[in-house]
Amino acid sequence: MSNRIHFPKNFTWGAATSCYQIEGATTADGRGESIWDRFALKKGAIQDGTDGSIACEHYTRWPEDIALMKELGLHAYRFSVAWPRVLPQGTGRIEERGLAFYDRLVDGLLEAGIRPSVTLYHWDLPQVLEDKGGWVNRETVEAFVAYADVVTRRLGDRVGEWITHNEPWCAAMLGYKDGYHAPGIKSTPKALAAAHHMLLSHGRAVPVIRRNSPDARVGITLNLVDPHPASPSKEDAEACRKFDGSFNRWFLDPVFGRGYPEDVIEDYRKEGHVPEGPLPFVKEGDQESMGVETDFLGLNYYSRAILRDDSVPNNLPRTIPEPANDQKTDIGWEIFPEGLSNLLLRVHREYGPDSLVVTENGAAYHTRPVNGRVPDERRRDYLHRHFLEARKVIDSGAPLHAYYVWSLMDNYEWAFGYSQRFGITWVDYETQERILKDSARWYKDVIAHNSVPPIQEEK
Repeated sequence: MSNRIHFPKNFTWGAATSCYQIEGATTADGRGESIWDRFALKKGAIQDGTDGSIACEHYTRWPEDIALMKELGLHAYRFSVAWPRVLPQGTGRIEERGLAFYDRLVDGLLEAGIRPSVTLYHWDLPQVLEDKGGWVNRETVEAFVAYADVVTRRLGDRVGEWITHNEPWCAAMLGYKDGYHAPGIKSTPKALAAAHHMLLSHGRAVPVIRRNSPDARVGITLNLVDPHPASPSKEDAEACRKFDGSFNRWFLDPVFGRGYPEDVIEDYRKEGHVPEGPLPFVKEGDQESMGVETDFLGLNYYSRAILRDDSVPNNLPRTIPEPANDQKTDIGWEIFPEGLSNLLLRVHREYGPDSLVVTENGAAYHTRPVNGRVPDERRRDYLHRHFLEARKVIDSGAPLHAYYVWSLMDNYEWAFGYSQRFGITWVDYETQERILKDSARWYKDVIAHNSVPPIQEEK
């Protein structure tokens, strides 16, 4: 195995899911309604008209799913807790049956030798809180902190890694600006307030988590995109700056104690989304709270962005063309592994976190079973190329310590419903049969040897 590319000793290999996407049982054991339960009922909101009420039935099939993880040899499993399952009204009364489910899940993982990594918020806000303004309402910050307290008091003695929020950009901008995700609101000012309150709730929850789970690592997960101007023109460079500012730096800067980037604030002022003067949703002490010290930054990566200002006549010709279809996954995202290393090294260089974790990376392919096997070579190749980029990052001195593949199993892909399959495990939604795909069996080998073979060996 001398020609394999090895990873450092104690590197963590894992897989990830989220509660609404796999649990089902949305009305079982006192669970309250979430914004996604409500949003999925809206005509046209979900591509295939489905919802997460059944999903992968993980709420009852979790022992079977842990057995799959054990067969793969996973070191760690990242999952999220459903806020409305624990606090059906968002605050106040605790639903013991909901907490007991996560007790069983955590204990089952530990018995299987798998470390639980728990995300507190993966987009399923209790609908009762949304009825009061949701994340646009500053009171939701304290509701989240109280929820984090409940969960970490219960599980904090056994969970070694906590993530406050998953992808606040998506939750805020897709949910409150574009209306593409729950709760389906279209207002940039509301989205900016929502994003701020998510980041603020992260900052205020961290000390509570540390108190309840003193031996655990605590962080936040951001989805970052590697931006590239389509040509050397100043117009495309400006488009790239604006995109990077609103997508990446608007979240990175406050998490690392720098407040919001001034150039992006000015962009929003010019567009009429925020007034002159101080940002209306920022109060005294918020910047310090958002910039609380954490143990790691989680980074979710799927693709890059090629930025073009097509409104400018005679803009310079593209030097980066739009990707061809064979360079995209089935969801339409370009395959660009170098973007992962670009982002990890950039964050290491510009922000200097103590630890970096790839909390999600994966690909959507529709490959179906053939004689009991799922020959998803394209997903295997996708992961292979991204793993090699991760190794380059480590060689460059960045503190990358873990990698979670998205996703452990095919599941409910938000506004796409069940039309996209990101899993390394096939799920038959009619029978709930699980089949480890060929990519999963390849990943099992990677984990067992803590190394990947050279790509040419797989051609």
